[in-house]
Order: sequence, then C-alpha cells, then structure tokens
Amino acid sequence: MRRSSTRKSGQSNSTPSVVNSSDLFRSATNKAVSKELERVDNLFSSYADKSSGMIDPEGIETLCSDVGVDHTDLRILMLAWKMKAERQGYFSLEEWRRGLKALRVDTINKLKKALPELEKEVRRPPNFVDFYSYAFRYCLTEEKQKSIDIECICELLDLVLGSQFRAQVDALVEYLKTQSDYKVINMDQWMGFYRFCNEISFPDLSNYDAELAWPLILDNFVEVMKEKQS
Repeated sequence: MRRSSTRKSGQSNSTPSVVNSSDLFRSATNKAVSKELERVDNLFSSYADKSSGMIDPEGIETLCSDVGVDHTDLRILMLAWKMKAERQGYFSLEEWRRGLKALRVDTINKLKKALPELEKEVRRPPNFVDFYSYAFRYCLTEEKQKSIDIECICELLDLVLGSQFRAQVDALVEYLKTQSDYKVINMDQWMGFYRFCNEISFPDLSNYDAELAWPLILDNFVEVMKEKQS
C-alpha cells in the first residue's frame, strides 16, 4: 500500500529559521559604531560653547591643556588639518567627527596618544605640501581675504618650517621684516617659500636661477643674500 502524502498531524510546514551570522556581526558593529560616535559627540560637548555650538578658542585652549600641548603647538594646526577645519580657532561638530574618526579616537587619552602618529603622517612629503598650503588658508580669517600680513607670515613660517629649515627660515624672516616693498604675502609667494627651502642649496644659493618661475620677492631675497655674501 502506498504511503499517504499527507504529513502527520501536528507536523509544521514551516522551515526553521536560520540565524544569519553576518547579520549578527553587522548589528554588533553598528552598535559599536553608534557608541563610539556617542563618545565622540560627548567629548565635543565638553569643549563646545553652548550658545555657538562650536569649540571656540577658549575651548581649544582647554583641549590643548588636556592633551598636554600649548595652544601654539604645531600639532594643533595638524589636528585642524586632519579635521579640515575651515575657520581659525573654531571646530564644528562635523569637523570634530571627521578628524576623530580619521584618527580612530574617541577619548582624550587616545587623542593624546594619536598626536605623534599624526605628526609623522603630516611629515610625509605629499601630505606636508597639502598641510603647508592648508596652514596659509587656515590663517585667512576674513571673507575674500587672499593675503596675510608680514608679521603673521613670519610667525607662520617659523611654526611650520622652522624645525625643518631653520637657517632658511631665519634668513627669510629677517629679510621680510626689514624689506619695505611687501606688506602682505599671497598664496603663490607662500608656496614659493617652501619650494625654495626644499630645492635651493643654502646658504650658497648656487642652483637658484632667477630666470625660472620664482616669485619676485624671492628674486629680491636672493639678491640681498648674495650682496651680504660678497
């Protein structure tokens, strides 16, 4: 006799659900990311001004104190670069999130430990050119401003290039402070300073060619330097 195709009574027709391990992993990851973002946001709130909703100069000074650096330390400018901060002395929540996510930190202690690695990252030649350019843009504090006064440029040169090109920076700063032809420096001249420090033999200046596309201010600087040497 043929068996009946009918299932025994009480036997379920449904297939037991199988727990997808990838879904569990995704869920756990999302929860971890959410917790990390919450810690990043809470950290931001501890430094941000309540009325503006931004970390202002006072908040940055407190932040610097907590990570153990001076507010004029180059690594703070590097941190601003990592955040892609647009306004000097201010960090928005979006910028803060961007920077801390890139550094993979969510606590002050982690941020403090990340600063040396950030400096190494910035010092790599391709990154440093971008950072050097950013340093100039970051100091443009007024709308449509395209140049920076000589005094600020001298301070910025010392901060950004002083540790790498001490002799060149000292000579450039001395020249900039004593010359009277230029009151401000633009981006093209600023980038020219870095190219000069990076490419030109100093102090003999033997490979400097005024016929090449150097900013005129550097032609004048080299001329003054050669007069001193003769």
